Amino acid sequence: MAIQEGEKLPEATLHVMADGRPNPVTTADLFGGKKVVLFAVPGAFTPTCSQAHLPGYVVNADAIKAKGVDDIVCLSVNDAFVMGAWGDSANAEALVMAGDGNGDFTKALGLEMDGSGFGLGTRSQRYAMIVDDGTVTKLAVEDPGQFEVSAAETILEAL
Repeated sequence: MAIQEGEKLPEATLHVMADGRPNPVTTADLFGGKKVVLFAVPGAFTPTCSQAHLPGYVVNADAIKAKGVDDIVCLSVNDAFVMGAWGDSANAEALVMAGDGNGDFTKALGLEMDGSGFGLGTRSQRYAMIVDDGTVTKLAVEDPGQFEVSAAETILEAL
């Protein structure tokens, strides 16, 4: 069952690039004591993710942070190297590009999807959430093939 609004995020370790190498970061460190917008995509460098989802958060980062958000985290079931390169290519310096390489966090959230029909294996569903001190206060999960409720503009309105 997928995580619900009002529930605490599960403990997990994600990886982000720092000093040219992947560094582990726990969900407690990423979300504890902060207001964070987390959005997840099925895959870095994939069409909707690269042409609409990530760019929306890059363009709206200042407006989102002006609403009291400490960090914006982009998550994918990709490794930290891929997430770092994707962030660099998209000028996403204002975002935390987090890799959930093994999909452990995604599975713990109950938000995985089977992308094996496209050669992708297990990936994350497309979603966005607002997290306040580790508790989900808003969750917007897209229907398969859709991109609307998790868009930066929609989350900005929810803030």
